[in-house]
Amino acid sequence: MAKILVADPLAEDGLERLRRAGEVTIASKLAEDELIRRIPDFDALVVRSETRVTAPVIEAGSKLRVVGRAGVGVDNIDVPAATRRGILVVNAPRGNIIAAAEHTMALLFALARWVPQADASVKRGEWTRQRFIGTEIRGKTLGVIGLGNVGSEVAKRAHGLEMDVIAFDPVVSVERAELFNVALVGLDQLLEQADFVTVHVPLVDSNRNLIGAAELARMKPTARLVNTARGGIVDEAALHDALKSGRLAAAAADVFASEPPGENPLLALPNFVATPHIAASTAEAQVSVAFDVAEEVAAVLAGDLPRFAVNAPALPPEELAYLRPFAELTERLAGLHAQLFGGRVSAIEFDFEGEVAEHDLNLLVAAAIKGVLQPYTEERINAVNARLIAGSRGIKLVERRSRSHSSYASLVTVRMQDHEIAGTLLMGEPRAVRIDSFRVDLVPDGRFLVSRHDDRPGVVGKVGSILGEHDVNIASMQVGRDAPRGNAMMILAVDDRVEPELLDRLREVDGMSDLRYVELSHSNG
Repeated sequence: MAKILVADPLAEDGLERLRRAGEVTIASKLAEDELIRRIPDFDALVVRSETRVTAPVIEAGSKLRVVGRAGVGVDNIDVPAATRRGILVVNAPRGNIIAAAEHTMALLFALARWVPQADASVKRGEWTRQRFIGTEIRGKTLGVIGLGNVGSEVAKRAHGLEMDVIAFDPVVSVERAELFNVALVGLDQLLEQADFVTVHVPLVDSNRNLIGAAELARMKPTARLVNTARGGIVDEAALHDALKSGRLAAAAADVFASEPPGENPLLALPNFVATPHIAASTAEAQVSVAFDVAEEVAAVLAGDLPRFAVNAPALPPEELAYLRPFAELTERLAGLHAQLFGGRVSAIEFDFEGEVAEHDLNLLVAAAIKGVLQPYTEERINAVNARLIAGSRGIKLVERRSRSHSSYASLVTVRMQDHEIAGTLLMGEPRAVRIDSFRVDLVPDGRFLVSRHDDRPGVVGKVGSILGEHDVNIASMQVGRDAPRGNAMMILAVDDRVEPELLDRLREVDGMSDLRYVELSHSNG
């Protein structure tokens, strides 16, 4: 029978499920040296946030097959160390979804009817009904920023309250949104139309200060904003100014950039409601995450594939050695595609040609999914969960194989939204060799300007002159065309970051039809 160590408090429902999977030992508040001493006897380790599962702990776990985290975050677990040892790390990302959605609705109602302010007034001995005239939510438009697990549950509840729901999410397909009777719109359109706006996106670089002064200025003066996602997504200083000046009616937050928020000026405003990061804090959610992680641990111990693994299972060393550079290539091609062409992704198509087509390609498909979606999510995307994540966003995956190719030993083509990028390995190095119909020779790493322009004198020179004026150094240049005086593509590798103002000026060059700035790094691989 498998032995399971539970090192943090866990709800009884979870413990009972673990007892059906193995022999359970409960030992909370273990110091690292004590955990290292005891872990060699166990096949599974279950923790919450208190116990740190460090590399020395993992190294000592000679029998360890799985580490389970009762909750979402795995910051207290050395996931790379576990991966190197072939130990699966699983979590419970869905257990608190309903709790978070319900707390969002609670804050929405609180803002609509001034509930906290009225409660405080009555408790002060006042009876000033005219001060707390609210607004009905029936018939109003709710704008959901992020139509993932929590956002979609909020949308369902809003429909039950007879609200109209619109959403902004660049990595959710139209078909997926239609399942929730939600219209996908751009962020600016959402902010301009919504009476209530609620935020449900992760705090990744692309979402930091997603709602700033410019975005708040687009909202109706009567609008109300709710954030139960992460602090740092809404610019708190800009929100304070908007609320204080009356440009925004009210706002509520369960999360802050710094927690606890201390002397945050938002807390002094009468039209701001705050709660102490309790969106997921319900008795039911605690039971749910405990049971969910127990199910995941039990699945691994039974030899099954878990639903919510945060790292990939180990491949045979020789297979992994062959596939790893192709996975890096595929991820970079997908990341390059996403930055060049943008737009909403409803399908990713793959053509695998030549020798690579004879191998297990799940790792490559997962790498492409990561290249497209990772900038928009804090979920760890890998070979175990990539297809699940793509499926949850309504993204269709199409794979085609051909065991021969006339030009390359192996060729990988990634196609989305009628555009495609093809690449191969040359001397073990990832190379993009075609972008749509244009042949290129590009190492997809670093900073690039990619233009489409008229093939005529002066365009390339003007771009070079403008970059020189702004002290942006050109490292290399490639120019291709479909016909003399026809359409041309230029790829400039640059040493320096190109700021948005400079991009705007370059796009004004006569003959320029499209210009994109791309940043790719080894961290994408």
